[in-house]
Amino acid sequence: QVQLVESGGGLVQSGGSLRLSCAASGRSFSTYGISWFRQALGKEREFVAAISWTGGNTYYADSVKGRFTISRDNAKNTGYLQMNSLKPEDTAVYYCAASRFRYIGTPEDFGSWGQGTQVTVSS
Repeated sequence: QVQLVESGGGLVQSGGSLRLSCAASGRSFSTYGISWFRQALGKEREFVAAISWTGGNTYYADSVKGRFTISRDNAKNTGYLQMNSLKPEDTAVYYCAASRFRYIGTPEDFGSWGQGTQVTVSS
């Protein structure tokens, strides 16, 4: 399994931006589909965005479409989530997840997870 480490979270005002990174160990990062999930306090983990193995296909939750952009740099073994026009309801712990078999799915479909990074958006 690939090991994942997220970074880039923090406190930002409503309307601000953050870029999250998901650094992967190993030399096979390009063989993993990547998704970002988030979990707000007291809520279930929810899908945010996904990107295919080569980055040619992306998919977004309706709640973030047009504001967030998922990308990856396989040469750097790193995935990214650019978050613009942040809203207080985006406050959550954000996780990246990886799977050899899919890039879109439920949390149960992903075998590799990072530890999460906190994003807090103040109003």
